[in-house]
Amino acid sequence: MEHGADVIEELTGDHRVMDGLFEQLDVLEAGCIERKLLLDALTIELVRHSVAEEMHLYPAVREHLENGDVPADNEIADHDHVEEMLKDLEGRGADDRDFDRLVRELRTEVTAHFQDEEGDLFPRVRDGVHPYVLESLGKKVREAKKTAPTRPHPHAPSAPPANKLLAPGLGLVDRIRDYVTGGGQYPYPTAKERK
Repeated sequence: MEHGADVIEELTGDHRVMDGLFEQLDVLEAGCIERKLLLDALTIELVRHSVAEEMHLYPAVREHLENGDVPADNEIADHDHVEEMLKDLEGRGADDRDFDRLVRELRTEVTAHFQDEEGDLFPRVRDGVHPYVLESLGKKVREAKKTAPTRPHPHAPSAPPANKLLAPGLGLVDRIRDYVTGGGQYPYPTAKERK
């Protein structure tokens, strides 16, 4: 996302990137390794995005919106469910008999979450939070994504201050794992490049 984007522009841009990754998954042949590699890239994007929202957007929702605890808690519950789904998929290969079904379920859940945020929560945040704060949150979200975990950790804390303390450490461990295993390569290598 461009420098200076406010939090809503930043997060909406993330949504479009992830929509694009889901669309790329749709056109790949079932069972091919590229599907698993692309799911790994999607997982990284989803986890980084979710952690950044939990660290910065949802606390602002609680602070600035009337009855903000309700939508913040609902969004975090959605994240928890998606992380459980990602954890389940993490241990499966693209040739696993449940892989395609689970990816479709993940896409349904994630798409509904994006639509809820963009159709309800983001307009409320845009109306209820000063533009300066939105810009500041955009910067914080961009910074948080740089150190956020890249793998699902469904039992990690999702609320400040614990998530702000643990996320960078988990992110470091995940990035080392990605480096050692070659995980999260995106754009993913073609079959010819892997030979």
